[in-house]
Amino acid sequence: MSKKKILIFIDWYLPGYKAGGPVQSVANLVENLKDEFDFSIITRDTDYCESSPYSNVKSDEWNILPNGIKVYYISKEQLTRSNLKKMMSNTAYDAVYLNGIFSLYFTLIPLYYFRKKNKKLLVIAARGMFASSAMNVKKNKKQFFFRVIKVLQLFDNVLFHATNEKEKLEIIKVLGDKTGVRIAANLPHKMSIQTLPPRIKLSNTLRLVNVARIAPEKNLLVALEILKMVKSNVEFDFYGPIYSQAYWSQCKIALDNLPSNIKANYKGSIESDRVLDLLKEYHFMFMPTRGENFGHVILQSLTVGCPVIISNKTPWVELQEKNIGWDLPLGHTEKFAEVIDQCTKMDQKEFDILSKASFDYASAFINNKEIIEQNKHLFIV
Repeated sequence: MSKKKILIFIDWYLPGYKAGGPVQSVANLVENLKDEFDFSIITRDTDYCESSPYSNVKSDEWNILPNGIKVYYISKEQLTRSNLKKMMSNTAYDAVYLNGIFSLYFTLIPLYYFRKKNKKLLVIAARGMFASSAMNVKKNKKQFFFRVIKVLQLFDNVLFHATNEKEKLEIIKVLGDKTGVRIAANLPHKMSIQTLPPRIKLSNTLRLVNVARIAPEKNLLVALEILKMVKSNVEFDFYGPIYSQAYWSQCKIALDNLPSNIKANYKGSIESDRVLDLLKEYHFMFMPTRGENFGHVILQSLTVGCPVIISNKTPWVELQEKNIGWDLPLGHTEKFAEVIDQCTKMDQKEFDILSKASFDYASAFINNKEIIEQNKHLFIV
């Protein structure tokens, strides 16, 4: 029996990494389900915020990646409505998977075309775009957008992919209770690490890491303000592309004003396939984010036995009870500082307990077969 063909549209895909979570979400989905479904992906030939095409792909033609997945990397010059229509007409598929709701070329044009052509399954991954925090950004423009969508009936008879019950309710709040929504948690990266990586943790030393784009929603500035309140000696390395130069300017001022006991270093961007090895070098992930729909890097950190100190605005909660870190309210920055001082004092024995608990928790999550079945069900009518 032939595998069901799934055609995916996404603005940015591997080898890109600067667009963050959505790229990882789709890559993990494909890697986990490629034996069940035949995936084809249409995407741009450049990474987010870049103008030069990837050096290791062929633009404007189908590429076969090392894992066997077919990807069409379309150039800026060829990214037109007519060319997309031609590609869609010439590509066989049983279901279409769109990522996000605002992209003209990779959501709205395909959605308009496919809805008029046939009745095959159309799935849209919400990607956190219906959350109140996201809806309040450029609120008037988004309200106008949804009025137009309603008139055009673009989202009628479309299945939305929510990653949890909260996101499902957010979608229904915006689009109405007749909207089709199916819940499937984001799939994790297939676990390649079989044993807990060892780390040396001496009392009164602490290495913190943050891997996230430099943008207001990731709260690097707040992280730096928290570190000003820390009394112990801490090293903090952070990685990620700069999305907002204005925000980065604020962060640089905060960096210049850190006390002498805090050594903070910006290490630039890092490719997604290097993140796991990087995280093995640190004691804790420190990321007081304003909110995450999933937070792949949080799970990656736990995967290598690196506990996390994060906000309570992610799906990863009750961490202290699980002995794998802390999820703290953003309104109590002094609590973050207290926890960091507490972590600095930890000796090897105390740290090893948290590290092993983190590793075990991530292993159980990654090998949860229920999540695999939820994602398979997205493409089954």
